[in-house]
Amino acid sequence: MEVYFTIDKTAVAEFKDRGSKFLAYAFPVKSPEEVKECMAEVKKEHPKATHHCYAYRLGTAGLQFRASDDGEPSGSAGKPILGQIDSKQITDVLIVVVRYFGGSLLGVPGLINAYKMSAAMVLQLIPVIQKNIEAKYHLSFDYTIMNDVMMAVKQNNCTVISQELQLFCEMVIGVPKSNEELCLLRLKDIYGLQVQPQKA
Repeated sequence: MEVYFTIDKTAVAEFKDRGSKFLAYAFPVKSPEEVKECMAEVKKEHPKATHHCYAYRLGTAGLQFRASDDGEPSGSAGKPILGQIDSKQITDVLIVVVRYFGGSLLGVPGLINAYKMSAAMVLQLIPVIQKNIEAKYHLSFDYTIMNDVMMAVKQNNCTVISQELQLFCEMVIGVPKSNEELCLLRLKDIYGLQVQPQKA
């Protein structure tokens, strides 16, 4: 079974150090566009915060990532946040830590610790879940074979990502990688069903 680990809920945690307040937000995300939306949401909620530092990792292999210090000393915010994401071995997650400056300078070691602790605290609030790695396929078929298609999708533990059900139907499904070959054989056995890999 090919799997990856992620979160499926949002959470917020608060950490204080020498007068500075750190609010950590965790979001499940699937794309850079979703990251931008979540960042805009946090900035709208905290327009007067001195810094909005963040890190994210995306994709089932976790190959797409970014860490931002947002004006804090280099490596003092984004990297410690990303380090907490990596310590849990999770992906498709964004952590934003909002800082309200309280007057006392924390220094680089203090900042590293504060951002690390904030990210760790918010991740403790959300259970890590396991998901199957799926390949996406586009199905097109006549409405008359809908029952056969839906039965095959269900029996092979596929997930319906999107669907448009008219006289002529279209559907995008996620097929578990561990079951991909057998599932495709079964789908292609259905007369009149067209199956194509979904383009990225």
